[in-house]
Amino acid sequence: MEALAVRLSHLDSEAGGAIRVVMFYDTLMRRRVDLPALARASAGLAECVAGIRLHGTGRTIRMSPDGREASAPPLPASTTEPITLDEEEIGTVWLERPGPPNPLDEVLLDRLAIAAAGVVERYGPARTTMADPALIELVISSENDDAARARALRLLGFAAGMPVRVVAVRSRLPLDQVSGLVCPARLVKAAPVADVGVILATTMDPARFPAGVHAGIGAAESPERSWREARTALRFATPRRPVVHYADLGVLALLAEVPQDAARDNADVIAIARIAGNPEDVDTLDVYCATGSLRRAADLLHLHHSSVARRLDHLGRTLGIDLTDPVGLTRARLALIAWRLLDD
Repeated sequence: MEALAVRLSHLDSEAGGAIRVVMFYDTLMRRRVDLPALARASAGLAECVAGIRLHGTGRTIRMSPDGREASAPPLPASTTEPITLDEEEIGTVWLERPGPPNPLDEVLLDRLAIAAAGVVERYGPARTTMADPALIELVISSENDDAARARALRLLGFAAGMPVRVVAVRSRLPLDQVSGLVCPARLVKAAPVADVGVILATTMDPARFPAGVHAGIGAAESPERSWREARTALRFATPRRPVVHYADLGVLALLAEVPQDAARDNADVIAIARIAGNPEDVDTLDVYCATGSLRRAADLLHLHHSSVARRLDHLGRTLGIDLTDPVGLTRARLALIAWRLLDD
């Protein structure tokens, strides 16, 4: 390996040096080295600390030119390059060179990133987020047997017997970006299926869903059931409550089972449809139903409580429901939810 490694500081020309760098990494890839060996060789070639970080696992490797793990605090990266696999950024490589970058650092990092992607793809399931939609469908479909589902999970990288939770997502952000945020250091796989995004993970942080994303989180450990629950929970997501756990719905989940024709014919749902053209009225009713308190609703709506009281009085007459009565408040809340579930 040293025979091919011509020190960057001794290269006669950038063109010749670039060819030598390419040859160096071609040799490493033929030898099927792992990530630590790749970082070690890169640090020796560059004569400075070289680093590799994978987003999916959170794994970071820093090697010094002497071939040992870098123990000194990291310097600011002088040059960086993303690791890309299947058109997804899965990590980063960098050099920690004191002073300005060398002329061939960009070529070196480009080849290091390509080699790192090859190593990730070769050793075990690729730690990319995006997966083959066909494999995801095999996991979540209730029509497949357990053997087919287990085989698909293994191909996606999930160990046998590992509980997998399913999340249904609607988002304008790229699905791999959303998945990476909620599962920053765990195995996560995602793919679009039908009209929604599907995320498979063993654990996640629901608080990390970015603004504007609606998500339904299944409660069951079996993926096919968790998928049904996640789809149901997603139907209940609103701008005010964008992330919904199926387990938190309780008896409300039964509303998703009501035939839509029956819901449309219900007098309370028809009444909600009458005010649907006025977002201000719907928002006021939504907040009041959620809080059950005039003053709390006024705080959330940033209005004086007397203004909210007038709105609710008008809404009560329009709906034909006494919103000051606990039964009437329950009717209004259930009707509002049932109306939102129509054609969802």
